[in-house]
Parts: sequence; C-alpha cells; structure tokens
Amino acid sequence: HAGFPLKAAFDAGFGMDVKQGDTFFWFTDMGWMMGPFLIFGGLINGAAVLLYDGAPDFPAPDRLWELVSRHRVTHLGVSPTLIRSLMQHGEDSLHQSDLSSLKAIGSTGEPWNYEPWIWLFRHAGKERIPIFNYSGGTEISGGILGNVLLRPITPMTFNSPLPGMAANVFNEKGEEVVNEVGELVLTKPWVGMTNGFWKEPSRYEKAYWSRWTDVWVHGDWAKRDENGYWTISGRSDDVINTAGKRIGPAEIESVLVGHPAVAEAGVIGVPDKLKGQAAVCFVVLTQSEKPSEKLKDDLLNLAADAIGKAIKPKAVYFVSGLPKTRNAKVMRRLIRAAYLNEPAGDLSTLENRETYDEIAGLSAQKNL
Repeated sequence: HAGFPLKAAFDAGFGMDVKQGDTFFWFTDMGWMMGPFLIFGGLINGAAVLLYDGAPDFPAPDRLWELVSRHRVTHLGVSPTLIRSLMQHGEDSLHQSDLSSLKAIGSTGEPWNYEPWIWLFRHAGKERIPIFNYSGGTEISGGILGNVLLRPITPMTFNSPLPGMAANVFNEKGEEVVNEVGELVLTKPWVGMTNGFWKEPSRYEKAYWSRWTDVWVHGDWAKRDENGYWTISGRSDDVINTAGKRIGPAEIESVLVGHPAVAEAGVIGVPDKLKGQAAVCFVVLTQSEKPSEKLKDDLLNLAADAIGKAIKPKAVYFVSGLPKTRNAKVMRRLIRAAYLNEPAGDLSTLENRETYDEIAGLSAQKNL
C-alpha cells in the first residue's frame, strides 16, 4: 500500500517543488484522489497542509483568494472549471488579496481552455508564477504528464512526462506518433500503479491491458508535438466521431468559452443518422447575458469556423449550470445520460442534481 503515498510525495516534491516550510492547498475534498494527494504530497515533503470544506466564492467572491492570502499559501491547486466560475466575478475580487506568497499553481481534472488559463496566469500568477498542469488518475496514484518547472511552459500544455513515467502516444495500429492525436499509453511499470480491481481481475485486464501487449492504455486522448509539448483532448471514450472525423469535446468547449457571452460549456456526442455522431453543446452564459436565437446561431457558426463546417455542432442549449462533482469537474457522462434518457449510474459524486434534471427536461426538444 506504499505506492500511492510515495507517488503523491514524488509528484508534489519533484513536480511542484513542495518542501519544508511551504503551505500546500488544493481546492478539493477527500472523495477525490487530489484529497489524499494533498495530504501525502504535502506532509511527506514536510510542508503544512491547508484543508477547506466550503464554496470558493462564499460568503464573498474573493473567498478562495482570501484563504491563500490569510494562510500564506505557497502552492495552490485548482481546476479549469473552478477558474472559469471565478472569472465571472471579475479581477477586482482577486486583486483585493495578497497573493505574493504563491510559488506555483497546480491544475488538474480536465483540459484547459486558453482564456481561463491566461486569466489565471496574469491575475493570480502576475505572469511570474508557473502553472503546473497535472494529468493522470486515481489508478496512477498521481500524474503521467506535468510541467517540469525548470523548462519553458506554454499555455494549456504539459512540457514533460513526470519522472518515472514512460508515456507515449499510439495510433490505432499501436505505433508511436508525433503531431497526431492518439491514445495516451505507458510502456513500463511505475511506483503507484494499480495492480488490480478487488475480486475482478478480468475487468482490470480488459480495462487497461487488452489493447496491446504489455502496454497500459490510460483512456485519454493525447498529442505530443515535435518540441516535446503534450496536450490532452479529453477521455478517448468521450471523443466525438462525426463522418469519420474525430474531435474531443474540449476542443469545441474551448471555442465556445472564447465567446464573451459564455461562462462555461459542456459538449457531448449523440447518435446521428447521417454522420454517425454529432456534437451537442450545453452553454452557461455570463450573468449579464440573456439567451437568444441569434446568440445560439452565433455560437454554432463560431464553432463551425474553428473546427470545420463538416463537424459543426448539431445544437446549442442554454442551461443554468452543468453537472459537476464537488471539485467542480464537469461530468459529461451525466450530461449525455440526462439528454439521451439513458441510465445515469452512480450519482453519489454529483454536487448539483438540479442541473442534471434541467438537461433531462431538454430531452423532448432533441431531434436525433
């Protein structure tokens, strides 16, 4: 059982440079792996750990930043969705707090969009604090990809696999590819790897080892460029295949949240008689915006211009919120289940049940 704490300590120490005298705070809870990661990663490296159970913007919009200031947090962990939600309150609430103690900002849970990444870098990091983009999973006991703080960091990307992680990108034939989206894989064992599922060895083998011999298939869609920078497009089982063209939901979501009227977006693939699958978008508007058919058309055209008319989304729905975990991670699985009237499965991690019900109510409007 030593694998998880060792991996967490290694990633926090060598990845984020957490050490004695620091104060480590990740906005999370103990029901997600980042909770135990915070405990082990902080304490084993000799740092103080800040635990918080509450909203990031209540009783005031600057609640998160006030915590950083009051406790002199050196290493802060967030998610892209959390930053998108805080952006709605503007920069003033952030600038009221003294964030000079920060040395690094960690991020995990989902792919970034450009606007929230640059907002965090400019306003919280003052364009001097590195953002440690971190991607892995519970079954990894930590991260596969990260940002080595001594190397240049570019927006939204990872500049390296974490030490000890033999990461690669394979195409459908199991061949290593560069500058091409493929499956994120691991070709060697690592400290912290999951050894099996309780009393279900065959399910474990099928989930991770059945695709290629002695290769762990993580289930993420990734790309590595010629300069060694990596991007994650989302879960490979979330990928939308429209008329033979594959695209990750995050790519469309990034385009949509680039519109000044959009606060958040969630995209799913739905069955389409002509193209096999089509993208359907669920959009949360900023507080000052009102839904309209013109805005809906503008967003559809914006997406078509960015990703191509052949894979233009089929529909846009305006909703009051997106289904999320307590850690503000958008649950596309539940968006799809609600919209398509499919079994929802486990709802125990869903924080805002009303958003699921709202999307389920849109089911009568769909035209698949």
